[in-house]
Amino acid sequence: MSQLNFSSLKLKPDLLKNIASLDFKKMTPIQAESLPHILRGQDVIGQAKSGSGKTAAFGLGLLQKLDITRCRVQSLVLCPTRELADQVSKAVRQLARTLPNVKILTLCGGMPFRPQTSSLEHGAHIIVGTPGRVGKHLRGGTLTLTHLTTLVLDEGDRMLDMGFQDELDAIIEKVPIRRQTLLFSATYPTKIQSVAERIMHEPVIVKVESTHDSSSIRQHFYEVEKHHRLSALFRLIQHHHPEASVVFCTTKVEAQELSDALASAGFSTLALHGDLEQSERDETLVRFANKSVSILVATDVAARGLDIDSVDIVFNYHVSRDFEMHVHRIGRTGRAGSKGMACSLYSEKERDKISLLQAYLGQTINSEPLPPQPRLDEAPMEAPMATLKIGSGKKQKVRPGNILGALTGKNGLTATQVGKIHIFDNWSYVAVTRNAVKRALKKLGEERWRGRPMQGRLIRSGLLASALE
Repeated sequence: MSQLNFSSLKLKPDLLKNIASLDFKKMTPIQAESLPHILRGQDVIGQAKSGSGKTAAFGLGLLQKLDITRCRVQSLVLCPTRELADQVSKAVRQLARTLPNVKILTLCGGMPFRPQTSSLEHGAHIIVGTPGRVGKHLRGGTLTLTHLTTLVLDEGDRMLDMGFQDELDAIIEKVPIRRQTLLFSATYPTKIQSVAERIMHEPVIVKVESTHDSSSIRQHFYEVEKHHRLSALFRLIQHHHPEASVVFCTTKVEAQELSDALASAGFSTLALHGDLEQSERDETLVRFANKSVSILVATDVAARGLDIDSVDIVFNYHVSRDFEMHVHRIGRTGRAGSKGMACSLYSEKERDKISLLQAYLGQTINSEPLPPQPRLDEAPMEAPMATLKIGSGKKQKVRPGNILGALTGKNGLTATQVGKIHIFDNWSYVAVTRNAVKRALKKLGEERWRGRPMQGRLIRSGLLASALE
C-alpha cells in the first residue's frame, strides 16, 4: 500500500471515512512527512509554504488524540491573524464532521469578548485563536489550559514578525510541560529556532519544498518608468482580464490610493490594509471571495494568513524587498496543482534588486515588453457577482440553507444564480449574479425570518444601497 495513502496511517475509522468522502486522493508531502511523527506523539517542526496541506496534518493529529468524552480544552492552535484562525477552524470542523459532538471554539480579537466567555463556560475540546485574545482570556480566568495535550503554533514566523513574542511566552507558561508541541512555519529563522529550543522536546524537523514552482507559476517582469507604473498595471489587467487578482503594494497609503485609482478607471476593486476596521476587512474579503470584486489591492501585512483561493494573477506593483515575501506573494496563485501567473513591475533604479532576486530564485529574469494599449472602447471587465447584506446571522439562527431557500423559492432565482453565502454573528452576505439583483432583493423582502422581514441590501462601492439605480 502506498505510503502516500491516508489509509496507511493508524487513524480512527471515522476519520478515514471522512477523508475518503472529502476526496483526499493522497497525502501532500508535508502530510506524508509529518503525520506519522505527529500520530506517535512526537514534537514536530514543519517547514512548509501556504497551500501545502499543513492544516490537515496537525488537524488530523489532534483529532486522533482527542478524548471526546471529556469536554475540556485538550488542543490549542495559535494563529497570527483572525482570518487564518477562521480558516483553520473551518478546516478542522470539516475533518471532524464524522466524529460526534466535537466542540471547536475560535477566540480572536475584533470580536465581542463576552459571547466568547459564554461559549467557554459551555466547554470546548479545541481552541483556535490569536495570541492576543487567547492571552486575554487566560489573564481573565475565562480560559484554563491545565488539561491541554497538544499545542500548535501555525505560521510561527509570522506571529513573531507581528510582535507576538511576549504573548506567546505568557501563554506557554500556562500550558502543561508534558504536552505535544507542533510548530509550522514557512521559514525557519534564528528567532523561530530559539523559540523551538525553549518550548519543544526533541522535535522532529520536517522540511518540504514549496508546492509552487516554475512549472505551476509563470513569472513575468516589466521594467517601467516610475510615472508609467500605474498605466502599465492598467494595461496588464486589461490584457489578461483576470476574474480574480491580487495587487501587492508596500504601504497602506499606496494600497488605498492605487485601489481608488483603479476604481476611478472603472475597475472592480477594493483595498485591504491595516487602517480598515475589522467589519470593513471582513466585508472586503467576503466580496473578493464571492467574486463580486475582481481586484484586491493589499499590503503584505494585511494579506498574511489569508485563505485566498482561485487567484488567476498576482501583480507586484513593487517587487518586495524581502525575497521570501516575493515567493509568498506569488504563491497565492497556481495553487492545488493549477496554473498561475505573476506579473512584477520595477524601475531602472531597482535593477540591482532584480539581479539579487534572480540569484535567489535561481532563474533568469528578463524584462518583457508590455502588452499593447487597450482599445478606447474596451471597458474594464465587471465582476460577475454582486453582494447582498442581510441583517440576520448566527445569533438569529440563520443558516446558509435558509438564505438559499428564501432566494430560490416560488418565482425565485435558480441555484446557479446564487453564489457563496457567508454568515456572521448578526448579519450575512450572499452573492448573486448581477442580472438577478433586483429579483433577489424582492424575494428577500417578501420572506420573513422569525417574524421579521429578511431584508437585503446591495453593497456597492463600499456603500449600502437598497436597489440598483
